[in-house]
Amino acid sequence: MLALLSLLLAAQLTYTNPILHSDYSDPDVIRVGDDYWMTSSSFNCVPGLQILHSVDLINWEIAGAALPRLCPEECFSSPAHGNGVWAPSIRYHDGLFYIFWGDPDHGIYYVSTDNPRGKWSEPRLSIPGKGLIDPCPLWDEDGKVYLVHGWAGSRAGFKSILTVCELDPESLTSSGENVLVFDGNASGNKTVEGPKLYKRDGWYYIFAPAGGVKEGWQLVLRSRNIYGPYEWRKVLQQGSTPIHGPHQGGWVEDEAGNSWFLHFEDRYAYGRVVHLQPMKWNPDGWCVIGSDEDGDGIGEPVQEHRAPAVKTSTAHKKGVGALSIAPDFSGACIPLNWQWHANPQGYWAMPYPAEGSLRINCIKNRDGWKNLWDTPNLLLEKITGPEMEFTTCIDFHPSYEGDRTGVVVMGEDYALIGLEYINGKIFLTQNICEGASEGAVETVVSTVEDVPAHISLQVKIAKGALCTFHYSTDGKKYHQMGKPFTARA
Repeated sequence: MLALLSLLLAAQLTYTNPILHSDYSDPDVIRVGDDYWMTSSSFNCVPGLQILHSVDLINWEIAGAALPRLCPEECFSSPAHGNGVWAPSIRYHDGLFYIFWGDPDHGIYYVSTDNPRGKWSEPRLSIPGKGLIDPCPLWDEDGKVYLVHGWAGSRAGFKSILTVCELDPESLTSSGENVLVFDGNASGNKTVEGPKLYKRDGWYYIFAPAGGVKEGWQLVLRSRNIYGPYEWRKVLQQGSTPIHGPHQGGWVEDEAGNSWFLHFEDRYAYGRVVHLQPMKWNPDGWCVIGSDEDGDGIGEPVQEHRAPAVKTSTAHKKGVGALSIAPDFSGACIPLNWQWHANPQGYWAMPYPAEGSLRINCIKNRDGWKNLWDTPNLLLEKITGPEMEFTTCIDFHPSYEGDRTGVVVMGEDYALIGLEYINGKIFLTQNICEGASEGAVETVVSTVEDVPAHISLQVKIAKGALCTFHYSTDGKKYHQMGKPFTARA
């Protein structure tokens, strides 16, 4: 009776999209028992493959990370922007959790575990090769294992097609040819990618976005045979809503058997934020995602909706909130909401729980250094939107001329407020670098000379990703410094 009451109560609640106004690109999701597990593209950020957990599909925590370091190791000692982990899929089979992802330069990898909060296996190469991306496995009823994936035009020389291959059930390596199952170019669905493979009522379904990240739409394909031929329908598009390019994600069922679809929307400087859409299966075996107000069979994204059914109203959280921005360094490990720009070295930073802080060491820039775009030892976290405020206290103990530290809003352009040791004095500066990704140099916008070594720094981000920088020498009264900065992706 209590479980039924909780389900009824949940049915009266609503949620508002996006459920995660932060960069969790290419999300995929599963439910195991009462728990939902999600992961997303982490590209060159380390640790990679953050593991998100929820009990209601709306509120998420970071429960762990499946990839402590990127491989091959030698390829990620410096920032490899946009490379690394692309469009993972998460699945559960026979007591184990699996994550498959594509590295466009090396092939398709996977890891596994029996505890998604704990340690995952070392990465294993399932299919080597350039241009293989966006993989998703399916364990079929007859014991066979299949993998669908896309192709990156920047590496393979072609794109907009989906292929399926059979995997060896033991090694999960390819045991057959890549079979072409869908050609987006021939069907008017350019840039088809990000496929997710499911089986329902004897049909094989492939969910795949097309049309590109900014203006795309969501397709569903189906066939009675894993290798096709596949029928296809458009099931989600922007339509009359402000949610542009509702893009790739994953299908999941809640406790009551209702279907839901998580997808992303690119909000530029804020990253690819996550939306939750209701999903309905029609008697003819096709689905519609979102709301089909005009009855044309193609859904449009909802901005508010009834919440999914849940059995429990509270979660026993052990991780860090997926939207957390708190600089809490009181433990013996760096909190899960922080990631490095590249594979870290042990001397970059050291938790200092006795003082409730993190000791970050100044590291000499490499030869040919241009700006922070090339700097591996940046400790970063996702910004959240549409507005946020970040404040931290810094004790600066420089050793050498030019040592510096501070807080940066990092992207293709960046801006920072920081301390620098020059001629025996500590200077506070605001620096802006426009065109960092093209090798531009920083410009010093504002300087305060001879500031104390103990100082509080603050960044405020308003709607439109407009950033202002502030400092305080007493932790109470803050002064704005320099000029506002509009963040870029």
